[in-house]
Amino acid sequence: MSTISIQAPLTASVPAAADGRSVATRLRLTARGRRVLATLAAAPVVAVLAASLLAGGTAMASGESEPTAFETVTVLPGDTLWSIAAEAAPGVDPREVIDDITRLNNLSSGMIQVGASIAIPTAYSE
Repeated sequence: MSTISIQAPLTASVPAAADGRSVATRLRLTARGRRVLATLAAAPVVAVLAASLLAGGTAMASGESEPTAFETVTVLPGDTLWSIAAEAAPGVDPREVIDDITRLNNLSSGMIQVGASIAIPTAYSE
């Protein structure tokens, strides 16, 4: 059978000052150490900047190459997007015209206010 001997852990003694207090060791950085520390501190900033520059092109406009020409119509009492679309383009499906009108006017819903000016693409008014 074998035996295991357990030894006490090694401890380093810290020299004491003349008045009995222990003295702490100061960390000193070399010039190379300061450069490494500065590089490590700047790395996240550089990474975020590079990512924002590379992804910056996705924040551009909708990608339409040419502006849309339009005419304006004033909304009268009782008007709806359906009635305006049917009047502006009688031979076209009103759902397509309503979709173009909502995109052109940046409408979040189908609600329109009486007296508001609504832009209608000139492609439907010709």
